Amino acid sequence: MYSNSSISRIAYFSMEICLEQALPTYSGGLGVLAGDTLRAAADLGLPMVGVMLLHRKGYFTQHLDAAGNQSESAADWKPEEKLELLEPVVTVEVEGRKVRVRAWRYLVRGVTGHQVPVFLLDTAVPENAEFDRTLTDTLYGGDNHYRLCQEVVLGMGGAEMLRALGYVNDVCHHINEGHASLLCLSLLERRLAGRGPWDVTEDDVNAVRKQCVFTTHTPVPAGHDKFPAEMAKRVLGATRVGLLEAARAMENDELNMTYVALRCTRFVNAVALRHKEVSQEMFPDFPVKAITNGVHAVTWTSQSFRDLFDRHIQGWRYDNMYLRYATVVPLDAIREAHTNAKEALLDEVHRRSGVRFDPSVLTIGFARRSTPYKRADLIFSDLGRLREITRHSGPLQIIFAGKAHPRDEWGKALIQKIFSAAAGLRDTIRVAYIQNYDMTLGAHFTSGVDLWLNNPMRPLEASGTSGMKAALNGVPSLSVLDGWWVEGHIEGVTGWSIGAGHTLPIDPAKDAGDLYLKLERTILPMFYGQPYQFAEVMRNSIALNGSYFNTQRMVTQYARDAYFPPGEAPVADPALAMR
Repeated sequence: MYSNSSISRIAYFSMEICLEQALPTYSGGLGVLAGDTLRAAADLGLPMVGVMLLHRKGYFTQHLDAAGNQSESAADWKPEEKLELLEPVVTVEVEGRKVRVRAWRYLVRGVTGHQVPVFLLDTAVPENAEFDRTLTDTLYGGDNHYRLCQEVVLGMGGAEMLRALGYVNDVCHHINEGHASLLCLSLLERRLAGRGPWDVTEDDVNAVRKQCVFTTHTPVPAGHDKFPAEMAKRVLGATRVGLLEAARAMENDELNMTYVALRCTRFVNAVALRHKEVSQEMFPDFPVKAITNGVHAVTWTSQSFRDLFDRHIQGWRYDNMYLRYATVVPLDAIREAHTNAKEALLDEVHRRSGVRFDPSVLTIGFARRSTPYKRADLIFSDLGRLREITRHSGPLQIIFAGKAHPRDEWGKALIQKIFSAAAGLRDTIRVAYIQNYDMTLGAHFTSGVDLWLNNPMRPLEASGTSGMKAALNGVPSLSVLDGWWVEGHIEGVTGWSIGAGHTLPIDPAKDAGDLYLKLERTILPMFYGQPYQFAEVMRNSIALNGSYFNTQRMVTQYARDAYFPPGEAPVADPALAMR
């Protein structure tokens, strides 16, 4: 479908990629987005390959006790049961040692049958030292030293593996977050071809820049991987650090992986229009573009809505933009499809937790990584007020899920607070927190609840994609105006806002009051008193947001704006090429 004279492949590098439920190779939104990107590339016939680490022990399996205390265990799996081991073995230097890296292949198949291979890098090779064999074991595990060694394997080892597999020339490298930025170092070394590090010129850096694009996801400086220069010299070697310094890719005497990517890529992308504004303030010396995230429509649409769309919107699987024609789907059909999805969710919740929810009651869903800025407990700011709302405006029930990083004690405490609030509301509002949130539960959550709640501290939401999944299933959002919701929100049409606007400064203390007000005066009365008006909002969510906030649109924009420079664009619009 693509014909291009200079670029034959896009190599998508990401520390985590959500490939399927059976493979614990992701932790949350970043990995899910990466998987959805590759699925959309396969739908569009884009010549893409994925590169990641194998993560033999996964992220972790979450266990919650009766008080909400989180504990973790390894999510072990056997790659030989799901993947194909490839022949090439490459080496990468870590702390002066030669570390052998092999790769396993997974194939992502699109709706047209096109396949995108994903190469999962593995250092569990018998010839490696004991420590080196663990480098591809655990996602976001260990200390900074372990993380830097992992990122050498991902970036530099990944670049070597691509060459061994025949992807030598004409490759556009997409760095998804800064973890893989050291592939720029590998490309720079290849460019120098034996010249010393101090011989590097701006032309050399520009040559690398032409081969790379970068997506940043983190709107706060503390969230970007940074390593002291001494650690970088110990892991990479003084010569390689010298090359980074000569290329002006070191910042403030430290190895900042985001800065390496900013310096060595030609297209820097933020993941929402609002996030572009925040990122441009963080990185004033680098022009930042914006391609707003999306989700893979077929993956995240419930079976009942897939069947509904197949009946009323033929072609939607091949071109998600057709979902705008959801405006002609009868409201009764949408209500029936949602009822089926809600029953499936509540059955899954009962199976996992033993808690039985009432399908006739407005059900709110909140499922995000448990960390303080996402404010999972905001709805419990005033339990007395919440009780009064349910007495006057109608009952509600709330389902939570989400993991706290093993080292995030504040995130773990947040889960305990929700358990405590649930106990305090036992006589009025049914609340459940479902442990070990995963891809399967996420699909049930985002399709089966009646209202998606999202209330992070502004401006800390780069994009957020869970509300996009909900929209595909006709579930409206109640969300702060941050991330993607700034673009997707039309008050009372696609959902409702928390807070008056997205501009700063803001008063976070007012958000709880606004949340309560919207529930009490608008959402609950509409849900119980005007069900077809509520169904109109559901239908609008599909037609206006589901049709746009999907990865087919997102990847099409990447192809036009980032992967193929002007004059080297694809021969056809990908959406047209599919038909």
